[in-house]
Amino acid sequence: MAHPRAQQARELWRHAEPVHAVTYFSAEPLSALRSAGYKGFWMGYFAGRAAPLGPASPELVRALFHNFSADHVARSLPDAWAFAPPAAALAARVDGSVAALLRMLGERLDERAVGRAAELALRAAESAPVDGRALFAANRALPAPTEPLARLWHAATLLREHRGDGHVAALTAADIGGREAHVLHALSSGTPASVYAAARHLDAQEWSALVDGLARRGLVDPAAGLTEAGRELKERVEQQTDVLAASALAVLADEEVAELIALLRPVSAAVVASGDIPRKSPMGLDLGPRPAL
Repeated sequence: MAHPRAQQARELWRHAEPVHAVTYFSAEPLSALRSAGYKGFWMGYFAGRAAPLGPASPELVRALFHNFSADHVARSLPDAWAFAPPAAALAARVDGSVAALLRMLGERLDERAVGRAAELALRAAESAPVDGRALFAANRALPAPTEPLARLWHAATLLREHRGDGHVAALTAADIGGREAHVLHALSSGTPASVYAAARHLDAQEWSALVDGLARRGLVDPAAGLTEAGRELKERVEQQTDVLAASALAVLADEEVAELIALLRPVSAAVVASGDIPRKSPMGLDLGPRPAL
């Protein structure tokens, strides 16, 4: 029997994820991380996302982020903490992300709607279970900002990392490694391997080895497409991710979840319309046609 909130959880993710994701792609947070002292895109990325953990080691970050190679993480950590402490990364990612959202929303910014969305999203996020969700727990331990748009970004980040930790658990239960997960998603969605070469340093040799390994398990066919077993496993992981993410919605009534999604739609549409977030990325979002605002 399907979980009654699973579909709501997936729909909420579709609209909360773009709000959070400006921190990785928009000029303002990237500039703020550079100004804080971090060198290059990847050092800023790893410092910003890992900062709630404190001065985290590359081993810890690789384990929690799940889908990066050890070498990729080690090029940035722990060196990042010699350039600026985690507190600097925390401030840069919030300030830069809010600046990006302000630019994207412009005159369409509805402070009352943003405030209400932040209230609902924070209620959900702050009530969500932390057991087994280390990255979410570290983010939830941070003080919530007071300004409405910053609170909304913070809440979207909490919900994102809560879902992400659950997704890692679902992949682990299915015996799918983080690098294998990229291949499964790419073959399922049609995302080009080149996206992962750029975004996850997953070169052709490693890609071929991962495909071969999945083929030996009966998940990939000779034409490098997913078999029925591969499609079933991928869908099972996604459904389990939705179920685990739905635990964050228990505190909200159905009509409040629907209200939150409705309030997030124009914000996420503005983010997508800005063009800052790539159409194809390892996040797994299907952004669809860019909306006209």
